[in-house]
Amino acid sequence: MQAPAGHESCKNGDVQMDGTAHAPTPLHAFDAAAALHAAFAHHQAGRAGEAADLYKQILQHDGPHADALHFLGVLVCDVGNVPEGIGLIEQSIQLRPNAIYLNNLGNMRGRARNHQGALDAYHAALLLAPGYAEAHSNLGHTLRELGDSAAAIVSCKQAVRLKPELAQGWINLGNALLDLGSDEEALDSYIKALALNPNDANAHNNVGNILEKYCRAASAADAYRRALALEPGRASLHSNLGNVLRDQGLLEQATVSYRQAIALDPGFAHAHSNLLLLLNTRPDVTLQEQCDEARAFGQSQSAKAQRFQHTVNAHDAAKPLRVGFVSGDLNSHPVGFFLESVLAHLDRARIEPVAYATRKRDDAVSQRLMPQFSAWNDVSRLDDKACARRIHDDAIDILVDLSGHTNHNRLPVFAWKPAPVQATWLGYFATTGLAAIDYVIADRYVLPHDEASQFVEAPWHLPDSYLCFTPPPFDIEVGPLPASANGAITFGCFNHLVKLNDAVVALWSRVLDAVPDSRLLLKTRQLDDPAVQKATLERFAARGIDGARLVLEGQSPRPELLAAYRRVDIALDPFPYAGGTTSIEALWMGVPVLTRRGGRFLSHVGESIVNTAGLPEWIANGNEDYVAKAVHFSAQRDALASLRSTLRERLLASPLCDAPRFAGHLEDAFHGMWARHAACQQADNGQSAQPDRHSSGDARQHAERNFA
Repeated sequence: MQAPAGHESCKNGDVQMDGTAHAPTPLHAFDAAAALHAAFAHHQAGRAGEAADLYKQILQHDGPHADALHFLGVLVCDVGNVPEGIGLIEQSIQLRPNAIYLNNLGNMRGRARNHQGALDAYHAALLLAPGYAEAHSNLGHTLRELGDSAAAIVSCKQAVRLKPELAQGWINLGNALLDLGSDEEALDSYIKALALNPNDANAHNNVGNILEKYCRAASAADAYRRALALEPGRASLHSNLGNVLRDQGLLEQATVSYRQAIALDPGFAHAHSNLLLLLNTRPDVTLQEQCDEARAFGQSQSAKAQRFQHTVNAHDAAKPLRVGFVSGDLNSHPVGFFLESVLAHLDRARIEPVAYATRKRDDAVSQRLMPQFSAWNDVSRLDDKACARRIHDDAIDILVDLSGHTNHNRLPVFAWKPAPVQATWLGYFATTGLAAIDYVIADRYVLPHDEASQFVEAPWHLPDSYLCFTPPPFDIEVGPLPASANGAITFGCFNHLVKLNDAVVALWSRVLDAVPDSRLLLKTRQLDDPAVQKATLERFAARGIDGARLVLEGQSPRPELLAAYRRVDIALDPFPYAGGTTSIEALWMGVPVLTRRGGRFLSHVGESIVNTAGLPEWIANGNEDYVAKAVHFSAQRDALASLRSTLRERLLASPLCDAPRFAGHLEDAFHGMWARHAACQQADNGQSAQPDRHSSGDARQHAERNFA
């Protein structure tokens, strides 16, 4: 799921002004002091034209004038001409080196994304005025922008030590603390900032971010609403509110918030991604509406990008294809789990994998993944253009998106077409909407040929499943069938709560009614919030299900999460947003998954997993069949126990866990894509490749070797 927009960080009002600190040089025929004070008053009141005229009059009468140059430079930056404004401030510093001038120079350089230049300016300011709290705070902000949050904390702590009433210093400190995982200290810093300035929307927003992280969705929503009351026109706040409304199951309200964010900022990619992710979970939204919205996203992002041009047949056929993987989930995340075993078995003579990590998160999985790539690039702080330039300069042949519209995606980078061939795989379940992405990697279950029109991208089918599961690096025993000990069936679902729409709750309530004494165990991070637990109980109670039949649990570390399946007899798959990782993990723990046949990629995922695992009888054709199968399988206790004892071995023997086989198929897919690209370029005399709408890995004539 998509995370909230980044923690808002601003400098100390961006500009430090002091209309009395420096008396101007006296003028003979012109009262510069009076003109400067009048100009400064206009400037503070927002009357830019009047202020600029007076600053220029001072310069015309007196020539070089430090204060007038400085304030005019700030004004020129404020009205949008940052390079010219920086030049004027630099001239003022040449006339009179001054800490305030240098601080503002740092602010404006930061606004121009020249963070190293900003750093130099703040250091120079502090050499002149070591006790300048605002400069310490701004230095901390810039150090964080450069990725050094530990040093940022030192600077920001110095700022609030020197000036405890500096609200922005506490905000900048909180942001840096949050980067390093010191959430409680960060929250305390934001609360101190709000005590000093209750009208600071940034602080309210950042409080909301922390509360959301700890699954306190209702409280986070309150914080975002307070921020919006102060700044109703800020798009990121509407998007953040949408996220926590979604987590509370308030899908229609969340949709309104996302649309408001997009209306305020039509190019706001993250808000648009959040909306698309949400629309896919709503059964009341038609497939056509979802596809139209995805195409609108693609058009919006394409309009902002300038595609790179690629040399015809630039790849040396004697070398492996350089394949870039773009993701924020190259860590302890389903994408990381699925990718790990595949990377380990790629033939480096055919494929050279390169990582582009869109967020900085180091853990045990990322440490295992890093050596599998020929290069690991942290692009989390690069804007879209710079990120695309980096990928293009790295001479990547095929660029693969592993996120779609989920959290930490960088789909706008793909709009720049930094690689000749681009594909999306693994992390999403619908079209990205970007015409610059040539292929979607799928299988025959999740994307049948007759559903290809749902995608902007051309399908490329792998022969078995589009997924390959990496067994966990720890051993959790399956355990006996729970119903054998307690005499009643326990159904379970460990999916994100947003997947449990009203239609799912209604159908599962019918299942519980039809299977006497059965219970339902729901386990997901959203249920860490007592308010969400209460709301979930109420949803089932409205359909006649006593709360005593529900077991609601929050998140757990992965070993404990898998161990919780030892209390589940049958896993229930939601719809239309079916489970992926949760379903395979259930099978790994000996728990069969009852899924429902769908009509699009999103709802076919369960079919693909269950079919590939050799359990097609666990796929229901509609609601009535779903209830009937739940009743039937619940009554077959001996068969359930037998299946449970052999399911892990069956899974290991299936293509879902055959990493060498899958890696070979993926290599063939990439080489097939490249062969088609080269053929199209040759045929079109250097024009970009246009994939066949029905292209598929099954068309073996373009692969270097046949599929196994």
